[in-house]
Amino acid sequence: MREFFTVGGRSLSYLDFGGPGNPLLALHGHYNEASAFAPLAEALAPQWRVIALDQRGHGESDRAESYERDEYVADVAAFHQHLQVGPAAVLGHSLGGVNAYQYASRHADRVTALIVEDIGAVVNCDWSFTTSLPRRAPSRDALVSALGAAAPYLECSFRESEDGWGFSFDIDDTVASQKALNGDQWTDWVAVFCPTLLIRGTRSDELAADHAREMIARRPGQARLVELPAGHVVHHDAQAQFAATVGAFLSKLD
Repeated sequence: MREFFTVGGRSLSYLDFGGPGNPLLALHGHYNEASAFAPLAEALAPQWRVIALDQRGHGESDRAESYERDEYVADVAAFHQHLQVGPAAVLGHSLGGVNAYQYASRHADRVTALIVEDIGAVVNCDWSFTTSLPRRAPSRDALVSALGAAAPYLECSFRESEDGWGFSFDIDDTVASQKALNGDQWTDWVAVFCPTLLIRGTRSDELAADHAREMIARRPGQARLVELPAGHVVHHDAQAQFAATVGAFLSKLD
């Protein structure tokens, strides 16, 4: 079920996949939106109730004037407070992964467990792919053709408008968000104290194996690493294995 709430004068949207289970808050990456977690929600039900946010500038949420780190984290805090579900597990992919561990580090009493999908404690994002995206295509098929192999990863964000087909995110906003994401976030990563699962794709071009192992080494006894046969978007490339890995981790907490 799609819902909306207001924070700072902006409307943010989210999908509550429902069910009687414990809440799992889910935060998508760039180019995506809440609907990307529909297969995970189905796989985890009924034990877990996935509630996924369309983050600022994505999906059905309003665009924002700024995409800085603190603002994303404040949105997550407002989202969590709005839900009134109490302390919860939080999962995030890429951009959402950094948002998730920064939220967990700064609101430790609100996060019971953390799942971070394929993003590091130091981020060096390349926005050349973003700037190469077509701003409009005359048809959905034309947009798919222009994207090539990337199309399946972005299709949840396809939107039709009066002047053709494009995305639910703005390309210039995404570049600004990627620039703000770059940098050293070790302080937040090591300040997380809840049980943490880091999932890395073995073919990832975003999270190097050595860096992932260093992340675990800096949080001994609290964090563990699982690597799955996938690229950066593990929940897409290894859908069943990703859901099983997340479910197994959460079941130990439950």
